[in-house]
Amino acid sequence: DLTLELSDKANFVIAADSVGAGIGEVVLYASGSSARQTTMTDKRPVDHCVMAIVDEFDVNGSLVYHKASGFGDPEERDA
Repeated sequence: DLTLELSDKANFVIAADSVGAGIGEVVLYASGSSARQTTMTDKRPVDHCVMAIVDEFDVNGSLVYHKASGFGDPEERDA
């Protein structure tokens, strides 16, 4: 889990990956019954599922993360 500033939270989630995300990518995940709504997870005992790879996001109009340019890369912020 990340904060809106892309800092690591103390907790983590283990999720089935239905989109082929790579290590270090920022992703969105679904939990509960919503996690079982993909063809990969249908009728399987899944509680969390990666459903999207984030390309960019902003908070209150300010760009926080942009994958293609590396802006806001969590790996760089921790260095």
